[in-house]
Amino acid sequence: MRLYQMADSVGYGLMNTEELRETFLLEGMFEPDEIEFAYIDLDRTVIGSAVPVGETLTLETEPELRAEYFLERRELGVLNVGGAGSVMVDGESFEMGKLDCLYVGRGSRDVEFSSKDEANPAYFYLLSYQAHAEYPTKMVKFTDLQGLQLGTSETCNRRTIYKAIYKGGIQSCQLVMGFTLLEPGNNWNTMPPHTHMRRSEVYFYFDVDPAHRILHLMGPPEATSHLVVADKEIVISPGWSIHAGVGTKNYAFCWGMGGENQAYDDMDPVSIAELR
Repeated sequence: MRLYQMADSVGYGLMNTEELRETFLLEGMFEPDEIEFAYIDLDRTVIGSAVPVGETLTLETEPELRAEYFLERRELGVLNVGGAGSVMVDGESFEMGKLDCLYVGRGSRDVEFSSKDEANPAYFYLLSYQAHAEYPTKMVKFTDLQGLQLGTSETCNRRTIYKAIYKGGIQSCQLVMGFTLLEPGNNWNTMPPHTHMRRSEVYFYFDVDPAHRILHLMGPPEATSHLVVADKEIVISPGWSIHAGVGTKNYAFCWGMGGENQAYDDMDPVSIAELR
């Protein structure tokens, strides 16, 4: 398990490109036949990946958690961005296609990940926060999600937002999770920008063409920087930072939040004209 300590908005302003990437960007996840984790001291976030190819992968606790089993005091969100696979939770199997989302509640002891086809394995993105209560494990299929269409072609941000784990969907303690799909020819996400001091956020970019990149904007509105992000890379966004970006081609990203509340629309808006 990699360990990350977040910088504050003052330390952020002193960082060069390499230091920004080392602090806020997770690279090199999603290795075949591995479960990998990063522990972020901000809101005690755990970010992970599981790519079962030739074998079934078992979710095990990490020494840093000081827990008997991984979900003893935690909840977990799982998004499949690859081929068909399944997640077994305490003997119950959840068959997951691409863009299906699973919530695994606190107290779940045995969690296993597998793929249906080694030639087209599942890619499971994992996001976990501390939990103070138990909620039932539940899956939602992509075909059952109701998308919210936003943006215009004129502003290059026609996109559909899918909310999976939130107040009006799958119940959780503090995890909020969903994803956004941009239409071809559209590149901008999360404009106009905003911050929300009551929650930190994690952006997982996927379905990014290997020859293309995302320029993720971050930082206080009056002092922004950017990260150049490739496919299946992850950006950590503190509450004081905006989180927006533009790709050299359309793409998709999963947004996940934890913190003070679960109100998706609890935002502190920033006008585009205010950005520096």
